[in-house]
Amino acid sequence: VQLVESGGGLVQPGGSLRLSCAASGFTFSTYRMSWYRQAPGKERELVATISSAGGSTNYADSVKGRFTISRDNAKNTMYLQMNSLEAEDTAVYYCNAHKGIIDYWGQGTQVTASS
Repeated sequence: VQLVESGGGLVQPGGSLRLSCAASGFTFSTYRMSWYRQAPGKERELVATISSAGGSTNYADSVKGRFTISRDNAKNTMYLQMNSLEAEDTAVYYCNAHKGIIDYWGQGTQVTASS
């Protein structure tokens, strides 16, 4: 099983980034997928979740209206479009796959919003 995040980097406040999470080794289309993030000195927090078929999404209040989660089950890939980035969005972003008692995690990708 692998979850590989990509697309992180350094961006100025107000800028945009698109994260990707490429999945392999399990039946991607049957898992609920989520993005989490962890800032230095803080606990990991849920950013956004998307249902297995992609018909239902949920967001943390702090990112509503700025971030969009999506998935392409044909490509076994999940995305996070991040717009209007703020310094407070700086964190390591992790991809998560969940079904029943099973959780898979990626290694994380750093996102830094700074001038």
